Amino acid sequence: MEAATPDARGRGGIRILDLSQAPGEKLAWDKPRSVVYMWAIVELLFVYNPWQISSSIRVKALRLFGADIGADVIFRPRTRVKFPWKLHISDRCWIGEGVWLHNQDDIFVGTDVVISQDAFLTTGSHAVRKDMGLITRPINVEAGAWITARCIVLGGASIGRSAIVTPNTVVRSGVVVPEGVIFGQPDAEVLGDRFPPRSEAAAESDATHE
Repeated sequence: MEAATPDARGRGGIRILDLSQAPGEKLAWDKPRSVVYMWAIVELLFVYNPWQISSSIRVKALRLFGADIGADVIFRPRTRVKFPWKLHISDRCWIGEGVWLHNQDDIFVGTDVVISQDAFLTTGSHAVRKDMGLITRPINVEAGAWITARCIVLGGASIGRSAIVTPNTVVRSGVVVPEGVIFGQPDAEVLGDRFPPRSEAAAESDATHE
């Protein structure tokens, strides 16, 4: 049976891009080939390795390759970082098991941020209507935010201060999650406030017990 998908000659009037002509990802390396390959080895042995239980060793390995990581940051096992020299994490953050920071562009993470298990932050995409060339945009995660399990955050997205992104949510490129909200499924939208304002009645009740 003949395949339904048009071939590279344009059968069916649908164009196919020749991937052999696409600009490569090496445009995003910003380091010599030797450094990139050495990091791949170090990442496998000391960062991704599920048997390596020391968070401090992971952090030291990342810093050795140029990551800007603050104090008291915790990295769990099976974490991956594409290019540590494009990673900026402030103090007291938690990076959960299986998190993949696919940072072909910069990822900026503020203080006291949680990125939970199997979340995927990727700064890279492709020119889908032109030549499939690499396009990168940074990701910004402000202080106090919580990206929960299995979320996907795309390049160009921004997560506001103390916002929560609920599990399995995709934060698309260009989306700015407002500060202090709960953002998520089913339609990747604001679901409510993380810290709802207290009612006047509750405040008066507290005052009578002071």
